[in-house]
Amino acid sequence: MTTKKHTWSFSTFGGVKRVNLETANDLLHLDQLDQKLWTALSCPVKGLEIDSKTLQLIEGVNDGQINVPDVLKAVNWILPLLKNPDALLNPKETFSIDEINTELDEGKDLYASAKIILKHLGLENTKTLTVAQTSDTEKIFAGSPFNGDGIITEDSSSDSDIVKIIQFITTNIGAAKDRGGKLGINTTHIKEFESQCIAYEQWVSLLENNVNIIKPFGEHTEAAFQIYLKLRSKIDDFYMRCNLANYDLQTEKILNINLVKVEEISTQDLSICTDQIANFPIAKVNFDNALPLTQGINPVWVSSIDSFQTLIVEPLFGKIQWLGQSQWESLNQTFAPYIEWINKKAGHQVEPLGIQEIRRLIEEKKVETLLELIAKDLEVEKDANSIIKVDQLLRYYFDLYRLLQNFVTFYDFYSDGKKAIFQNGTLYIDQRSCDLCLSVNNMARHNLMASFSGIYLIYCDCTLSGSTEKMSIVAALTNGDVDNLVIGRNALFYDRKGRAWHATISKIIENPISIRQAFWTPYRKVSRLIETQINKVASAQESKVNAAAASNVEGAHTKLVSETTAAANSPLPEAAPAAAPKAAPVPFDIGKFVGIFAAIGLALGAIGGVLASILSGFLALVWWKMPLAIIGIILAISGPSIIIAFLKLRKRNLAPLLDANGWALNAKASINTPFGNTLTHLGVLPIGSKVNLHDPFTRKKHPFVTLFFILLIIGFVTLFLLHRFGFLHWPF
Repeated sequence: MTTKKHTWSFSTFGGVKRVNLETANDLLHLDQLDQKLWTALSCPVKGLEIDSKTLQLIEGVNDGQINVPDVLKAVNWILPLLKNPDALLNPKETFSIDEINTELDEGKDLYASAKIILKHLGLENTKTLTVAQTSDTEKIFAGSPFNGDGIITEDSSSDSDIVKIIQFITTNIGAAKDRGGKLGINTTHIKEFESQCIAYEQWVSLLENNVNIIKPFGEHTEAAFQIYLKLRSKIDDFYMRCNLANYDLQTEKILNINLVKVEEISTQDLSICTDQIANFPIAKVNFDNALPLTQGINPVWVSSIDSFQTLIVEPLFGKIQWLGQSQWESLNQTFAPYIEWINKKAGHQVEPLGIQEIRRLIEEKKVETLLELIAKDLEVEKDANSIIKVDQLLRYYFDLYRLLQNFVTFYDFYSDGKKAIFQNGTLYIDQRSCDLCLSVNNMARHNLMASFSGIYLIYCDCTLSGSTEKMSIVAALTNGDVDNLVIGRNALFYDRKGRAWHATISKIIENPISIRQAFWTPYRKVSRLIETQINKVASAQESKVNAAAASNVEGAHTKLVSETTAAANSPLPEAAPAAAPKAAPVPFDIGKFVGIFAAIGLALGAIGGVLASILSGFLALVWWKMPLAIIGIILAISGPSIIIAFLKLRKRNLAPLLDANGWALNAKASINTPFGNTLTHLGVLPIGSKVNLHDPFTRKKHPFVTLFFILLIIGFVTLFLLHRFGFLHWPF
């Protein structure tokens, strides 16, 4: 807007120096700010927590993206239109029309339009407006016959004749909604109506000028034509059969009724077999090529032939009993002009008006009257568009600075208590809430980019409570533990409107969350590994025991069956009943168990030897080196995990996720540990809460176990001291 050199101020947010937009003067010189210093170069129109209509107005090209030139154009448009441009940085709940700079011509037009809006809304005595009021164009233009959109409605004329025409066009030709929300017609509809009227009038005039040729049977022509259409194919078929019989006399019987087909229906009620009979020839073939009109006709076609003779044959040839082929061909030519005229029919949509009404409308030039009304409507187009511009002014007043704070700089994202426009809600899961949630617009892009963020990510499929509406989100987990987070877990997501969505984890991208979590990660992995191995061994041993038991039972059962069968086949003494055989007990294999115990003993001995070596080495250290050794062991285990986590936590960057959603980030959006802790909140008891520490289901205490470990530690310390001062020597 100006070439005067401007001095900028910067602050560091997320490890990046970002410009401060603190005054209207900063916005006034925004076009001078090097684009390399802008946080974003473009952002999507959809999926942001800002009025979508505002973003659509800012969008320059209809490509779904807002870029730097679009933002600059919006800033440069609104600043001169405000008496106090600084008001843009701190908008009030309502906009006072006195804020409009009337020293500019456009400002004068906007001020006048704002007053018109207030008048149409019945608010003449006030001077404040809201976006909800200026966006309700239907209410604003409801009482105005002309609103500059090139559409006229029934309210556009007091002439009842014109009103009826408008109603007819909207019903039969087409309609469009005007800015007042009413159905009306535009120039396209009027031109189509005119062409339809002219075409229909010309079509009717063609008939009137050639009525004797086109309608040879007068008022009965249409009825005659319908019976002609009904019989034409059957009569053509008859003459072709006759010609074929004349070509070869032996074909006469074949060309007449097929007896086999008659036999097929002869046993049925022939009165209901009209469809089959209608397919038979209309009359028997003869060598004179003459169609009988009084007798020898297929019974299904008798009534049609009677009408054919009355409406067509008698007016053309008089009362005859046979119709020759040459007469039939002449009859076809009689209907040719009528068929041609029918095929030329046009103006179907205006036909309900009738030819007299159509000619009256053409003669009285009603179409010109309609076009004049369109012209009157367009005369107020500038004023009407200015009214629409008032809505744009208010939208920029309320939303533009917020967009700048999330586009030029990420001030809202890094400010405590505020949320960026790309944060679409809060996810509650596992006794924590995640505030950094983004909608997923393109899952394929997220699959490609998300891993570069270095953030622990939870993808969820969400369904709106009480609805079938669905969406996908990604939540950043930046605090707490991850032990209970698995795919398939359910959660609850609240969008920025407060609506509840049922969420289910569909994908997890694992990354470090904190140094504390990284410290315990190796121990948890070892714990899970041991638990897994114990479960595997126990499961394998259980399977072996079950298999052995099943084998023993099966063997005993087989033996029992065989002994019973043998006993049944042998003669039994009469005095003594047969005793049921008993399964022999499985002998105890002492050798196998000796081997097992020996293996266990060797394993325990090896483990004991290792532990004894470690213990002896540890006890051989000078006392002040012992804590250092313990610290060294801990660092050896947790150190690599801590170092990796430290490096990754320093590189956590939101930019890849935003890029996946259609943003063009121009700078990092780092999330360090302190800032990350503010994005994920853990469940804590409210201050002043009363807690009942008695838990009826808590694990019972075992004082003897605790006492044993205390005595064990005391004994260990005593032995160490005795050894240290020479009263005791280790055997190893």
